[in-house]
Amino acid sequence: MPRVVGQVDETKTEAILDAAFALFSEKGAGVSMEAIARKAGVSRQTLYNRFPSRVEMARALASRRSDAISAPLRSGGDPETVLTGMARALLEKICTQDGRGSMRGVAMLSPQAPEVAHAIYDAGPAEGLRRLSVWLAEQDRKGLLVVPDPVAAAEMFAGMTLGHGHLRGILGVPQPPFDPDARALETARRFIRAFAPE
Repeated sequence: MPRVVGQVDETKTEAILDAAFALFSEKGAGVSMEAIARKAGVSRQTLYNRFPSRVEMARALASRRSDAISAPLRSGGDPETVLTGMARALLEKICTQDGRGSMRGVAMLSPQAPEVAHAIYDAGPAEGLRRLSVWLAEQDRKGLLVVPDPVAAAEMFAGMTLGHGHLRGILGVPQPPFDPDARALETARRFIRAFAPE
């Protein structure tokens, strides 16, 4: 079926974001918009129509990642299932080889392009924390958990899940082997015990 005039081809948008992620992870801040367009198989005009600047592209990449990590919060499951799913997604996105390369890319980019780093943080990790804190506040209202400070609790959950995984990623230090499913479940259970109703 042909596209309606003015309709955005989402497959091209995804191809651009995939190309940008791969190139930024591999080469850091020095990647040109032209290189991204080439790798995505789109024209420069198509790329600039969707992402007028590196800041907008970085924001879209971080937002996509945040959506994937926080997807369990929208599942409507019980706290253990939701938190286990979110912990597993965090581990997958941050502690895998791709995630580690992405973390290093952002760290290398930060001094040269602080506006890009701020956009990435705000649309990615900060948005994930906001979503988790809203979900935790809802669990508190339902009486399923007791969370007097949902913002602090959201940060605690992320820290419990990742440990030093994100630091190893930034520094390029090897990640010791671990079972992500077991770690995600243990993190969720320990977090729930810490915030369980009396």
